[in-house]
Amino acid sequence: MSQAPDEKKYIAYIAVGANLGDRVAACRQGAKMLVENRDMRIFVHSPYYETAPMGYDDQPWFVNAVFGVETGLEPAQLLARLKETENRAGRDRSTIRFGPRVLDLDLIFFENEIIHGPDLVVPHPRMHQRAFVLRPLADIAPELIHPELGRSVRELLADPGIAAQGCERLTLNPTT
Repeated sequence: MSQAPDEKKYIAYIAVGANLGDRVAACRQGAKMLVENRDMRIFVHSPYYETAPMGYDDQPWFVNAVFGVETGLEPAQLLARLKETENRAGRDRSTIRFGPRVLDLDLIFFENEIIHGPDLVVPHPRMHQRAFVLRPLADIAPELIHPELGRSVRELLADPGIAAQGCERLTLNPTT
């Protein structure tokens, strides 16, 4: 990532998931498309997990992962990039909420910021309730502190309700 000497770099964590087609390939392609412009780079990537759907059960299981990026993009710009990448991958937003999708990219954390805007909420408002975010995030940043809850990812993952959610690690190389 080339950068001007005075350009600010930010650290963000992004969850990726898919449950249509070749799910792992879709996640890998989504991450690759996200960094094409070279204004961000992936510096860490979790293993992939196969996870039960939440919110709408009548659909295939998902493949999920989390990766950390270093970027010069501001939070709203990064969110726009995530949505643009989903659209380029063929995401159909007219379907059922929490329903099947070819690619899902969610901004989980942006630095240690707390943002409550009409189009952007950071940290992601449901991340602390979801094994498919917490398990892969714990693989790459277990001591990261949720800025609103004041608890680490490891502590959030220890919640008994999280352990009950279907989330199994796949034996794949997380190459993006």
